[in-house]
This record gives sequence, structure tokens and C-alpha cells, in this order.
Amino acid sequence: MVFHTYAPNPVLANYVRAHRLIHFNFSDASSIPTKPYPPRPEHTLSFYPRDSETVYYQDRNGSVSNLRSAIVGQHNQVSFRQVGRHFLVIQVVLQPGALFRLTGISANELTNKFIDAEAVFSKDLHALNSRLSGTEQHEKMIHMIEDFLIQKIKAQRKEFHIIDEVNKAILIQSAPTSVDSLASAACLSVKQFERKFMERVGFSPKYFLRIVRFEKAYRTKNIFPFKDWLTIALECGYHDYQHLVKDYIEFTGQTPVAFHLMDMQAPERAFGVSDTF
Repeated sequence: MVFHTYAPNPVLANYVRAHRLIHFNFSDASSIPTKPYPPRPEHTLSFYPRDSETVYYQDRNGSVSNLRSAIVGQHNQVSFRQVGRHFLVIQVVLQPGALFRLTGISANELTNKFIDAEAVFSKDLHALNSRLSGTEQHEKMIHMIEDFLIQKIKAQRKEFHIIDEVNKAILIQSAPTSVDSLASAACLSVKQFERKFMERVGFSPKYFLRIVRFEKAYRTKNIFPFKDWLTIALECGYHDYQHLVKDYIEFTGQTPVAFHLMDMQAPERAFGVSDTF
């Protein structure tokens, strides 16, 4: 079992935050639990060189499965993921606005979506997926993906805007910020900032800040499982525990305690690992 994060090639730093590599090998496919995947403040391009995963949502019929690569838009709800017996995924975690620049697709068209990346990137990605499936070394896979991304950057559909740099800062901020201050930093009026933010991120800036705060609380609980919820709430910028509960119900449909009981049954727990990144 491998759970590892790789820093991107410096050439890709304005487009890629990190590469996450997750590799499970279960002996019995019938015993693999479902992963409740909470909202994260990110877009990803995911590759499946071995078995893929089936993705479904509780509020809709049907599921998505057997994709060799997927574009995953910004989510504000839980997706449920059933992985294969020999499961390997490389998630390219993109910088805010990067997917919009690479594809020209407005991010608000991709919210809560899990779509076939080959339908967007066509034959070039089809060829890459074939090469990945015949490769054994993880680092070599990542190098192949990065070569593909470097070529796509040369043909990007939309230009960089200072708002993309401002939005990157949102993900690493340690203190609460306001939409007014973010708009000012991007040299835009609040209305202009909100419009461009929706186009490049998928939700309003105020709502996205809530997702960032929620994900920080989720991750903190997994890193420090014995830390009490009130402490986590206050450390993550909530007024009190009930304020945290409100966001958990909004984004997962569950209280913090109930959702983390579900998370305790996720596939990585079978290997003694928690979802902390």
C-alpha cells in the first residue's frame, strides 16, 4: 500500500499544487469498503493505470465507472467511491484556475462532476493512458503525466489572470479573510472578482472559503484523532461547535461525529492509514 504526495516539476508550479498517489492491493474485492469522499477545495485530473473506481452520489441515480482518467470539478457534496481490487490512482491536484486555463471550460459547469478526461483532451490523453497502464514505476508515471501537462500548457485555452495568484493564497492562509480584500488584491471590483472567481473556481468566493475551512477541520480531525471537536472548531475559524456542525451538515449531510464514523470504514483504514492530505 502506498499513500504519497509528490511535489510538481517547478515548470508546473503555477498549474499543479501536488501529485497524490494512492495504491491499494486488496486480496478480496468483495470486502473493499466504500470511501465517503468529502468536498475539498480543488480540481483534479485523476489517472487510473490499474483498476478504476466507481463513483456515485446519494442525490442522483446512476454512477460513473471504468474511466482511465477523469476530470473532477469542485465539489460541495460527498461523492462515494468504490475502488477496484488492484487500485492505483494518481491525482493531479490543480492550482485554482488552472483547469479553466487548460480547457477553457468554465469551472461552474464542472461542479460536482466526475467526467471522462479523454472526452476533453482527446487522443493525446488516450495515448498517455495506454502508456501508463504498461508502466510499473510510480515516479515514471508521474514524469509521463507531467510531460503531457507541459505540452498542454503550451496550447492553453485561457490566459493567466492575477486572480489566479490571489486564489492560490486562499489555500494557504492561516487567518480569515474577506471578499473585499481578495478583490482588492486582484485589482478588481467585488462584482468583477465574484464573476471571474465563479468562472475559474466554480462557486462564489464566500462559499469557497467555507469549503476551505471545512476541509481544514476534516483534515485536522484525521491528523489528530483524539483532539476534541470544540478545539478543532475554534482552531479552524469557527465560532463554536454548532457553527462547525452547520458546515458538516451542509457539505456531508452528517454531523462531524457521524461522518467521521463513516470515514473510519474507508479503504485506507484497512492499512492503518487515515486521509490527511
